Amino acid sequence: MKIDLYTRCWNDLHMLGFFFRHYDRYVQRYVIFDDGSTDGSCEFLQTHPKVELRTMPPPSDPLSRIASGVAVLESCWQESRGSADWVIVTDIDEHIFHPHDLANYLSACKARGITIIPSLGYEMMAEEFPQGDLLLCRSVTTGARWDGMDKMNIFSPNDVAATNFAPGRHLSEPTGTIVAPASDESLLLHYRHLGFERTFARHALARSRQRPKDLESGWGFQYSWTRNEFREHWGSLLERVVDISNPSVRQSDTRSAERWWDRYRLPT
Repeated sequence: MKIDLYTRCWNDLHMLGFFFRHYDRYVQRYVIFDDGSTDGSCEFLQTHPKVELRTMPPPSDPLSRIASGVAVLESCWQESRGSADWVIVTDIDEHIFHPHDLANYLSACKARGITIIPSLGYEMMAEEFPQGDLLLCRSVTTGARWDGMDKMNIFSPNDVAATNFAPGRHLSEPTGTIVAPASDESLLLHYRHLGFERTFARHALARSRQRPKDLESGWGFQYSWTRNEFREHWGSLLERVVDISNPSVRQSDTRSAERWWDRYRLPT
């Protein structure tokens, strides 16, 4: 089974080790678009034997960094048609996780004719940024369920004609042969909230890169939070965290609303 992964990188040096330790177990080829990193990320990426490092193309929408980024990730994966069984379209801080084994799960999905695998989003939390050569899905396992982080990160490039992602890729209207699992087992562990001060500072940097349409549309609204607003958000997440490594945490019990991919589910 061959898996290609597509992502963007911008000053993600401290997260790249965690990213590769997680995905090297599954991915045969990475295509990474650098978006102007200045922290040594490019030099680090050039040392990885599976990485094809590319420069972000000129913005498709000069008024929106977010829309331009989505446009890249909507089209780049199409080069994997005919060569990969699955593609993963993700961000550096998004780790796709299966409670048992992701590779075996993907093989089973392929055998059942499943073509898209949306993942249930969790905002993973740590008071301090993790240190050492850790596998985050085993060492930072507390997170808050957040429907807004659900994403279709994994799909078959040979069956999906177009992803039609919304800004942020939280919603999608895929076309082609679209079949989702009967139940949801894949999790999206979003490792953004690793240390309060680090996360708040990174938000400020992201805010400086936003363009007029991003601000007008409220895309990346969290980047504009004051320290007090972000502290309130941080506290609200901490009140809801669960340990995703605990077998008693059943993902099927977390449903709070209809999911956009329900209409594509494989019959039980």
